[in-house]
Amino acid sequence: MAPSLTVRLSLLFAVSTVALLLGLGWTLERAVALHFRELDHHEIAGKLALVRNLLGKATTPAALASLPADLDAALVGHPGLALRVRAPDGSFRFVSARGQLPPETASARSGPGDPDDILWVRWDDGARAFRGLIARVPVGVPAQTRDATTAGIAEPPPDTVDIGLDISHHQAFMAEFRRILVLAMLLAAAAAAALGWAVTHAGLRPLRRITALAADLDASRLGARLPETRVPAEIKSLVVAFNAMLARLQDSFQRLSDVSADIAHELRTPISNLTLQTQVALNAARDAEQYREVLYSSLEEYERMGQMIGDMLFLARADHGLLHPTAEALDLATQVRDLFDYFDAWAEERGVTLVLTGAACAQADPLMLRRALSNLLSNAIRHTGAGQPVRVQLEDDGRHARILVENPGPPIPPEQAARLFERFYRADASRGRRGDTAGSGTGLGLAIVKSIVEAHGGAVEASSRAGWTRFTVMLPVARLRFAETAPAPGKLT
Repeated sequence: MAPSLTVRLSLLFAVSTVALLLGLGWTLERAVALHFRELDHHEIAGKLALVRNLLGKATTPAALASLPADLDAALVGHPGLALRVRAPDGSFRFVSARGQLPPETASARSGPGDPDDILWVRWDDGARAFRGLIARVPVGVPAQTRDATTAGIAEPPPDTVDIGLDISHHQAFMAEFRRILVLAMLLAAAAAAALGWAVTHAGLRPLRRITALAADLDASRLGARLPETRVPAEIKSLVVAFNAMLARLQDSFQRLSDVSADIAHELRTPISNLTLQTQVALNAARDAEQYREVLYSSLEEYERMGQMIGDMLFLARADHGLLHPTAEALDLATQVRDLFDYFDAWAEERGVTLVLTGAACAQADPLMLRRALSNLLSNAIRHTGAGQPVRVQLEDDGRHARILVENPGPPIPPEQAARLFERFYRADASRGRRGDTAGSGTGLGLAIVKSIVEAHGGAVEASSRAGWTRFTVMLPVARLRFAETAPAPGKLT
């Protein structure tokens, strides 16, 4: 199992702190070491200048004889310095009390700006460590007159001067400094991890509330919501999205409950009719014709239930994205006229006129489009009184093909018009149905229209104004080469 977010963030805090302290510690350690080195070089260079001066003044045998005493006096107050002066023949003119330098361990090199006769070296035997230099210094030639008075004159071979400064105390200090740095980094890492855990644990409190709320969710507690105030900005969007999800779930469960109740109501009526008809038929002996009428009546109820089940299965497929229209370019005027021919007898029986105006082409599946338009037309005819028209208007705005189906009717409030496409929606408490198709009578006709249109990438809406109820279908437009004919009104009966 992956570590928790709190643990990971705590470790990230600790690692980041250690990395920062490592960089800072390395910088401090280098700065201190370079500072000590500069101090040592300054002290050693000063002593070299003094030794040059003393050796340069030794121009007489008496001066050479007093040279050891002069060099020894020059080292007073510098117990950490070691000095050796070797003559050209290898004999030592002078060796200080600390002049026994360990073997040379570091590669000799010149320092920046040093003359060619100076090499900086390091002596170390594990017990003692010295930083110093090896210089070639002429004897009996004063430094200030060397260039001016001896130019072109052969000088005697120079003496070799070894000057070393004991840096053991520096090394001890640096070792202790590094130990303190390591200890400080470990303590800082632990403190950063603890602080990171506390901060992260507090910052993730809204997530724990979401987890607790999600764990307690059931169908009866979908109304619970997380407070959206006093939460971090990074988590507020999650809280808002979680509350929106709960609202959608609550709405879905409510609609599912309503649909279940409506299905039970719709099925109860035909089942009650079937039961009553069967009981009446069994109460007394009937002739064959009467039994045949009972069977025909029962068949109608069975067909109604079958139609309802078929519609529900169609909507279930639409809900799961299983509707895959085979789109082709269709002349909508031709499709509507074919449906006018189909509904002509029923419209004539009800005294309704069917009127078509305009022209447009759309990309649509012909069978699905026919079903959607059939539901809209049957719904309009069913709610239109005798002597009034049902109008179908076709429009093309260049991007969408519009189909407007209108019929006279009482005004529908906007909040109800937006819900006409819901399954089994009843616009009033009497359970009178708006949106029933005359053919099916299941209360699913407009829901099927919406599913078909949306499967084509279109949209459908309902509106009511000036005594007319209008359903507008928008579909992707198609371009066809056809001879545009004049609108053909339906028959007036």
